Amino acid sequence: MRVLGAEICSTTHSDLSLSGLLSAVATAVPHRLALVAGPRRLTYAELDARATLVARHLIDAGIRPGEHVAILSFNRAEWLEAAFGVWRAKAVPINVNYRYVAAELRYVLRDSDSVALIAERSLAATVARIRHELPLLRHVVLLDDGTGEHGDGIDYETALADAAHSTTPLPATSGDDLYLLYTGGTTGYPKGVMWRQEDIFHVALEQRRRGTPRATSAAVVAERAARTTPQRMLVLGPVMHAAGQWNALSMLLSGSTVVLNTDRVFSPTRTVELAHREKVTIVQCVGDAMARPLAHELLRSPGRCPSLTTLSSGGTPLTTTARQLWRAWKPTIAIRDNYGGSETGVCGSASARLSGKTRRFTMGASVAVLDDQLRPLPPGSDQIGRIARTGRIPLGYYNDPEKTAQTFPVDASGRRWALSGDYGTIAADGTIELLGRGATVINTGGEKVYPEEVEAVLKTHPDVADAIVVAAPDERLGQRVSAVISLAGNRQPSDAELRDHCREHLAGFKIPRTIRIVDEVKRTAAGKQDYRWASRIARDAGPVLSR
Repeated sequence: MRVLGAEICSTTHSDLSLSGLLSAVATAVPHRLALVAGPRRLTYAELDARATLVARHLIDAGIRPGEHVAILSFNRAEWLEAAFGVWRAKAVPINVNYRYVAAELRYVLRDSDSVALIAERSLAATVARIRHELPLLRHVVLLDDGTGEHGDGIDYETALADAAHSTTPLPATSGDDLYLLYTGGTTGYPKGVMWRQEDIFHVALEQRRRGTPRATSAAVVAERAARTTPQRMLVLGPVMHAAGQWNALSMLLSGSTVVLNTDRVFSPTRTVELAHREKVTIVQCVGDAMARPLAHELLRSPGRCPSLTTLSSGGTPLTTTARQLWRAWKPTIAIRDNYGGSETGVCGSASARLSGKTRRFTMGASVAVLDDQLRPLPPGSDQIGRIARTGRIPLGYYNDPEKTAQTFPVDASGRRWALSGDYGTIAADGTIELLGRGATVINTGGEKVYPEEVEAVLKTHPDVADAIVVAAPDERLGQRVSAVISLAGNRQPSDAELRDHCREHLAGFKIPRTIRIVDEVKRTAAGKQDYRWASRIARDAGPVLSR
């Protein structure tokens, strides 16, 4: 038990729930800065106390342990306050994409069985139009976003002010409590990935030195936080997606400071200004889409951001070109290129032997490349297999036993695996080369082409800023490789030049047969490739470089 003013939080030293871990860290470093989000700045004690108020409000509003509370918001301090508060009430937060239209919101809120919603007023307006189709949704809390929208629900700050007078006891939390992450994608409606909180902490959030054993209690996590020299991470990804959320939670549970990007449109200039002003030491981004423009901005003002020592990326691999740009700005910059996913947690980091063609990652012992019989391939095998993890993996997909069986199969020896959806090969030294997603693989004349491999090569051309590779219909081959690219400057490379560049690194069947040029390659809110958009572009008429 610990006392936080007049609040009593029921956590124990062995509690490895996310809420319990925050409480332990807040006890150890109460006055340390935890969160910067726009004009708001919260110490660990303040963040912890506000999470407790959220929990009390939800419990007093009738939210029961195990019930689901959706969060629909842009990046802001209240997103994290609310998530920790929901966990503290022993309920389950549901991350909802703020880009969703009514049909998508209806699907996620119904599929997740959400009984409550914490949402920005303008975003809640869309939910209000479909609320008659959401019979389980019985409680709404509204975040002020300056839009003047009213809506049917209780104001967030009013709810917390009322909760300050509540004496309702908080339930005891546990590492067995549920962590549920809805993952949208390129192939259909999102799925809810169910984790035990203790497991997601160990495979995605825990920070520890090499050779240090995993923490066995909240007390150990708190002790490490107290000894840590706090870093400052600028989180650019939306916290409603795994990359942004996991980086933010990882920093908070290690006693460091999270600086949230609260801009609704990514601006390299404003991002560098924020990083400089807040003396950021780490920038979290999602691949080249963020890393390249940031590097160009820093190169234009090389004296900015002297505290910045590390670039951390995940979600999609960085290209060699992006790495070179960052090292041109600061040769000593540490670059972390992480590999993982919603179904696997963080699996490994990029090898130093990256080239324009290969993306090799050094993986943990629980990660393997499996053949069709779910048997790990030996190092040095030239066979392509599915990248998978065993050990601490999700319980499955919420409300979807069929997809659970497909993604989390059991092998002949009874060992359960989580399939990442990616394909790869394993080198003689044990590193894994990432080829791409099985869902987006292109079958052209019987040959399989993994789009990410072709994208990585295209993006090493100096005149190409970004690229997405997709399948387009082909009468003779069934499918042909088609690229959608944006240019890095005013120069437009020729048909022959782009293809010759690709031939230096790729087999002939992998070379794009059509290339469409757009002003800007569209990506998701998390910075990942928007394959559905690119497929439409590949099929539409427009400027084309064709063979």
